[in-house]
Amino acid sequence: MLLIGLTGSISTGKSTVSKILSKDHALPIIDADQLARKVVEVGSPGHTSIVKYFSDSTPGLLNDDGTLNRAVLGRRVFGDDAERRKDRGVLNGIVHPLVRKEMYKSIAFHYLSGAWAVVLDIPLLFESSLDLMCGAVLVVSVSSPEVQLSRLLARDAHLTREDAEKRVASQMSIQEKAERCERVFGGARGRGVVISNDGSVEELCLEVGRAVEELKVGRDGWWKWMLWGLPPVAGVVGARVLAENWWWRDSWLREREGIKAKL
Repeated sequence: MLLIGLTGSISTGKSTVSKILSKDHALPIIDADQLARKVVEVGSPGHTSIVKYFSDSTPGLLNDDGTLNRAVLGRRVFGDDAERRKDRGVLNGIVHPLVRKEMYKSIAFHYLSGAWAVVLDIPLLFESSLDLMCGAVLVVSVSSPEVQLSRLLARDAHLTREDAEKRVASQMSIQEKAERCERVFGGARGRGVVISNDGSVEELCLEVGRAVEELKVGRDGWWKWMLWGLPPVAGVVGARVLAENWWWRDSWLREREGIKAKL
């Protein structure tokens, strides 16, 4: 089974691409954002840990029904100053392990169901190094950060421009994500596609369709069923993918550091 990592940056259209993959191409989606909400539901260990750490210093953290006020929590952790980076690290340290556990359970379910591929819809795919386990990566990109800001402000009316800028700045830039996709997964490997989302929805659908057809070649036939019927073989293939991705990523990072050192 092919694991397709889907990522982008905030307000680049990743969720739209996820819906296209699900509706038009019948691919199962494992949505990290949905899992992140699930693992912090009232009464869960994640909810308890977040409240314990943040409640005393974060007025308005909880809604009347006990759920987390995500806008308030977002203002607490999004930003580039030391305090917010620390708080964001604490929050990620609580949520990410719980999300990964749920994700692995979903991957196992879809593997046993015989799916030829499953999409891992993860905003922080590269930041969390979950791209290393993927056989292919799709990055949804836009032409500039200003496009992101305008879309984010249109989508979340409660945000000020300053709040929006902090959210965009708190993530790896979309330009870096696109470069990593092309250099680590693209090229001769043919496993990385940067999907431009500056045009219409119709154009986006066509581009996503082309990407899926390219990834599907040779993967939805006897090979899929052999991996499904022989779990040890699937395990060996998965280990090889992990090793190859680590090597390509490490080579790219060393190259980038070498370029920076010369500047």
